[in-house]
Amino acid sequence: MVDQILSLDIQNDFVQNTERVKSVDLHPTEPWILLGLYSGTISIWNYHTKAEEKSFKVSESPVRSAKFIARENWVIAATDDKYIRVYNYEKMEKIVEFEGHKDYIRSLAVHPFLPYVVSASDDHVLKSWNWRKGWSCYETFEGHSHYVMQVAFNPKDPATFASASLDGTLKIWSLDSSAPNFTLDGHLKGVNCVDYFISNDKEYLLSGSDDYTAKVWDYQSRNCVQTLEGHGNNVTAVCAHPEIPIIITASEDSTVKIWDAVTYRLQTTLNFGLERVWSIGYKKGSSELAFGCDKGFIIVKVNLQDAK
Repeated sequence: MVDQILSLDIQNDFVQNTERVKSVDLHPTEPWILLGLYSGTISIWNYHTKAEEKSFKVSESPVRSAKFIARENWVIAATDDKYIRVYNYEKMEKIVEFEGHKDYIRSLAVHPFLPYVVSASDDHVLKSWNWRKGWSCYETFEGHSHYVMQVAFNPKDPATFASASLDGTLKIWSLDSSAPNFTLDGHLKGVNCVDYFISNDKEYLLSGSDDYTAKVWDYQSRNCVQTLEGHGNNVTAVCAHPEIPIIITASEDSTVKIWDAVTYRLQTTLNFGLERVWSIGYKKGSSELAFGCDKGFIIVKVNLQDAK
């Protein structure tokens, strides 16, 4: 059987120099990218008109995670001052702010339909927050022994979610239990990022680490089925493209690598000239990917080229 190289058509749609971007999120319906900036600001850009539409000074501390909660017209931001803040982006007003953790907050994940947000922090715990109940803390999830760097909901079963930690592990949790369901162990150093992906109806997890690798895990057997090697520095973000069978990894080596999600072969390496890459954004139904970097952000369209 001849190995089919995926023929990828990659176009830079929009490049913008900004302060260091720690977080990017794409709005599910509008052509908006939400940036969480190291300077303590969150900003919404329209990537069709290529203009900044809105900007909120959140804190004097870095914003490490900012997400749209589109069904409420909100954005939520987490900062190094340990606070979580929510804004209505239509009215440009603050809805709420509260101290979420005892240390820096690294990551936020918004439940796809329930009124929950899960936060991950350097204080070693994750917490779930219920906005229908005044943003009360619903559960505290304990088990990691170092900073918790990222959290991601399971799209097939959003009562569960995954976390990545500098203790070198991934943990899988249920919303209704404070202890982990199971742990995935295999990276040689801390784990920075985690995402789910579905391939041929099978469920996998992706992780990226300070050991310069990304790993693919079979969710059912809990085994690592592939290690993606090639980055020259820490892997900071990882995702599977929602529409085409590729895995995307980003690194402090200033590159983004695209891998075939079936064969796990490296397809291409991109360097946008924006220095270290910190965050990847994507949305269902779109070929667009967003990358947040030291020197700004870029929107890239990735499509499969028809075989000639």
